Amino acid sequence: MRLFGKKGSERQRKALHTRILIGLLAGGVVGTALNLLLAGFPAYQAKSEFILATFVAPVGQIFLRMLFMIVVPLVFTSLTLGVTSLGDLSRLGRIGGRTMLYFFFVTAAAASLGLILVNITQPGMHLDPQVRENLIATYGKQEAQASGPRFGIDNLVQIVPRNPLDAAARGDMLALIFVSLMCGIALTRISSEHAAPVIGVLRGIGRITEVIIDLAMKFAPYGVFALILNVTGRFGWGILKQLLYFVIVTLVGLIIFQFGAYSISVKLLSGISPRVFFSKIRTVMITAFSTSSSNATLPTSMRVTEQELNVPGEIAGFVLPLGATMNMNGTALFEGVTVMFLAQVWGVHLGLLDQVLIMFLAVLTAIGAAGVPGGSIPLLVMILQTFGIPAEGIGLILGVDRILDMSRTTLNVTGDITAATFITRLERRAQTRRELREKTIV
Repeated sequence: MRLFGKKGSERQRKALHTRILIGLLAGGVVGTALNLLLAGFPAYQAKSEFILATFVAPVGQIFLRMLFMIVVPLVFTSLTLGVTSLGDLSRLGRIGGRTMLYFFFVTAAAASLGLILVNITQPGMHLDPQVRENLIATYGKQEAQASGPRFGIDNLVQIVPRNPLDAAARGDMLALIFVSLMCGIALTRISSEHAAPVIGVLRGIGRITEVIIDLAMKFAPYGVFALILNVTGRFGWGILKQLLYFVIVTLVGLIIFQFGAYSISVKLLSGISPRVFFSKIRTVMITAFSTSSSNATLPTSMRVTEQELNVPGEIAGFVLPLGATMNMNGTALFEGVTVMFLAQVWGVHLGLLDQVLIMFLAVLTAIGAAGVPGGSIPLLVMILQTFGIPAEGIGLILGVDRILDMSRTTLNVTGDITAATFITRLERRAQTRRELREKTIV
């Protein structure tokens, strides 16, 4: 199965990548300049807010909605067709088991790196007490909105939905993944006569999503420009100065993992040159950075992974939708750093065993986090409360969460692609061994 054909020339793909990057940089420059120019004119700030909310923000939201619009049909068709293409359940179990093990170990490594960095640098010791009070006063009211969902046994039960259509409408990705897997398994257990028409319909829907993705990506440079302009025009980059140590530690951790750990992974586990790998996924990284959403980036990830990295459609269709929901390496690293940072700010001592537990909770809650902007915040509040850290502390980091969300989403999405290339290499080696055994027997 291959949902995405080789469409467009290499020159066209590079041109799209360049246009998106220009849109991102232009939005940041224009937004920051607008914020700085209006800083001394309170009367004009209200008008600027109105213009951004009325004319700029809707453009970015339309772009995001075009991507979110096709996530449910894309996940359902790609996962279901991926399972049917894998064929026998033993192969599905083998690929699924290897994928989940890769997700777990890489996510745990990311969370551990975050904890190591924050213990070395102690960023919470550098925050001015007055700045802390001001940030809580400004952003603390958002904490109540962030304290809804909890991660626990209920999440495990709700993976099996009572109403699949309701789960799809609510964007419950774990439930949607479960339904897709069940449908794919069922199609492998019925006769080809009955399965063929259903598979044909699913492939048709997959082709439709491909066309919509192409249309959405043509709009991407303008959508990205509007998204970044809206954020920087409202908040500027000034708040980064107030939480400089926290932001730097988090970004350094994300960069080390992005270009260090992933480079080692693709070189040793996937057999791909890191330079070639990152060159081919540039569009994916920029889309992830600008949208702050693994789900919104999924269509681009699947197309690039299949076309540029030659990952078979059945593996990409299985691993990437699963990863968009369950493989949150950047989120785990961010949560580890944030919990320790806020513990330092409030003077809460966390020993080695506490930090080991934080690592495991970061991994588990990263799996439960929604693949949308700010999706990890509600679960992060739960971890804070678990260790006796004031929940309103989340207000400290909400002011800079957007830039960190953009950065950690890039890590999340890259991790999904490294998993797909690793599983592809394992499967090709297994296929080669089978062919050699068959030749030997003959």
